[in-house]
Amino acid sequence: MSTSHDTRHEVDLAIGGMTCASCSARIERKLNKLEGVEASVNLATERAHVRYAVPLTPADLVATVQQTGYTARVLEPEAPAGHEHAGHDVLDEPQLKVRALVSLALAIPVVVLGMAPLPESPLWPWLELALATPIVAWAAWPFHRAAAVNARHGASTMDTLVSLGVLAAYGWSLVAVLTGNTMHLYFEVAAVVTTFLLAGRWAESRARASGRSALQALMELGAKDVAVQRIDPASRVTTEVRIPVSELAVGDHFFVRPGEKIATDGVVVDGSSAVDRSLVTGESMPVDTSPGDEVTGGTINTSGRLVVEARRVGAETTLAAMTRLVERAQQGKAPVQRLADRVSAVFVPTVLVLSLLTFAGWLVAGQPVTGALSAAVAVLIIACPCALGLATPTALLAGTGRGAQLGVLIKGLEVLESTRQVDTVVLDKTGTLTVGAPKLTHVRAAGRLSVTAALRTAAAVEVGSEHPVARAIVTAARDRGLDVPAVTGFEALAGSGARAFIKGTLITVGKAEMFEQVPEEIAQVTAPGTTVWVGWGGTARAALTVADEVRDSSADAVRDLGELGLTAYLLTGDNEQTARIVAQAVGVEPAHVLSDVLPEDKHAAVHRLQQQGHVVAMVGDGVNDAAALAQADLGIAMGSGTDVAIESADIVLMRPDVAAVADAVALSRRTLRVIKQNLAWAFGYNVAAIPLAALGLLNPMVAGAAMALSSVIVVTNSLRLKTFRRH
Repeated sequence: MSTSHDTRHEVDLAIGGMTCASCSARIERKLNKLEGVEASVNLATERAHVRYAVPLTPADLVATVQQTGYTARVLEPEAPAGHEHAGHDVLDEPQLKVRALVSLALAIPVVVLGMAPLPESPLWPWLELALATPIVAWAAWPFHRAAAVNARHGASTMDTLVSLGVLAAYGWSLVAVLTGNTMHLYFEVAAVVTTFLLAGRWAESRARASGRSALQALMELGAKDVAVQRIDPASRVTTEVRIPVSELAVGDHFFVRPGEKIATDGVVVDGSSAVDRSLVTGESMPVDTSPGDEVTGGTINTSGRLVVEARRVGAETTLAAMTRLVERAQQGKAPVQRLADRVSAVFVPTVLVLSLLTFAGWLVAGQPVTGALSAAVAVLIIACPCALGLATPTALLAGTGRGAQLGVLIKGLEVLESTRQVDTVVLDKTGTLTVGAPKLTHVRAAGRLSVTAALRTAAAVEVGSEHPVARAIVTAARDRGLDVPAVTGFEALAGSGARAFIKGTLITVGKAEMFEQVPEEIAQVTAPGTTVWVGWGGTARAALTVADEVRDSSADAVRDLGELGLTAYLLTGDNEQTARIVAQAVGVEPAHVLSDVLPEDKHAAVHRLQQQGHVVAMVGDGVNDAAALAQADLGIAMGSGTDVAIESADIVLMRPDVAAVADAVALSRRTLRVIKQNLAWAFGYNVAAIPLAALGLLNPMVAGAAMALSSVIVVTNSLRLKTFRRH
């Protein structure tokens, strides 16, 4: 539970007993009637996300749901509990399977007795009654019970329609058998409709569970226990103790053997290995890891033994944050889905009235009671609004789950709408198109000074500096195994460079302006990046250029964005020459390069593009990108970036690969397209089917099969997203 800036709190509730869209709509309506409450109830995840103000408490919210006829309990954010029911009102998949199979076994002989041309016998009606009664009384009991619970609270749902339809068909037939008037029996209708609906709900339950599997897998990625390092205070002997992950504390050192999962986010303090991050970030290849490198909980150590210092535990880990983002996205609703919910809320009472009017209309038209009853029951059965309620949440479950597998976290439904409209992508250079870690790329020495001697000398001075350029020079020297001499009298010159004495000689490293003379052979540097000079006695002796390397995938990513109909812009604080060299390397047109942009002006650059009529997506990773990410119509943050950038974004990319931007846009668009397909089918099905049923053109058994199939079609269409691949 968290407190927002407007003093309101947030809580998630697990809801039990919902069977259709009208259930979720009614709970949502009841909660939103409370003062200061904003609630969103999701049928597919069986959860409610509620924002409320004091003096209300979570207990008040739970009580309101219970008064509506459903069960509820508070979900603690620290321990995601999956998607289990809040109560036992809704049957789980194994129970649905048993009821469906038993119902099928009994329904087959009922259909044969009722419809096959058998020799007449007074025993057949009684046998039909004997076989159909367990189906109606036991197999269909979940429908009757839910209908009764809702009736007690003055409401009606899909279960009301099914229960009334089944009981009407069975009741008419029962009276006919008891009175000896067995010309028109509808036992097969009651039996087959119940069987079809149970089978449909079973298939739907399996499909919805499959749609949730990616998020469930995400929740279960973390290790269950961990081997920690403990030091005995008396003997000072280090021992290894295995404890549950929940007992791990920040600062603990823990061991990770080859093949084991890394227990939590931390920093490697000893050992080297290759870490498989594919389950968390979607990266296909293991990443080399050594002391000082950060590691993420849930990733797998593939080779060497690591000792890791825990930095984040419990709800603060990357994995927990990913799970919260995906869950929150799955709980959202698009405007089109809210329309479907409102339709569902009034749909069932409307259908009840239509069914009565159909019955009366047939009688007024002089048709027999049996025909009127058949048409009225068909209207009740065919009109289930279930597909409407499942259209959006099942697609979101599958789409966001697949996104998590690909390292793409989509924060909500509004994001899906935004990706459809975006026509321009602004790419920050450093850390997005480039690696974000400067490296020494060129060394040019003047006169008889060797390149190696120039690098040794510059690295000796730069050892004392924390500047990124200085660190790149020192790292290059160490990587080449150079012996860096000791210095004395180190002095950092803010904004210019540094200087220090080596064996009595004052060595200067910095801008060209720090030297009285810069030889022509090193004065003009054409290589991209930042160049510093090293020298002594007022003369520069060598030029060293440090540059941020372009990611290998950046050029392909820019091309992929173009194939999606998006125009790429490059945004950087670097000078125009460096920016144009990077733009040429990745395929961004020169006219679309925005260089020399100060950090505080990045959002203004995005705003200018918006004023020109563009719908802009911004991709960045740093603190200085946060304002631009928030300003953009669609903010996309690299997961390797800062927390503030991730918080400001609409989509988070967990893998450091610009190609993930195209994955995110394509997956978002595909998910939105599936949602629209589902809603079009659900609305179209009901609009077309109800008139056919009212005119007597649909047998109640066919209506039952069609209604069950409608929901299964919607869920199955959504599950296609689980296999999404852009290429």
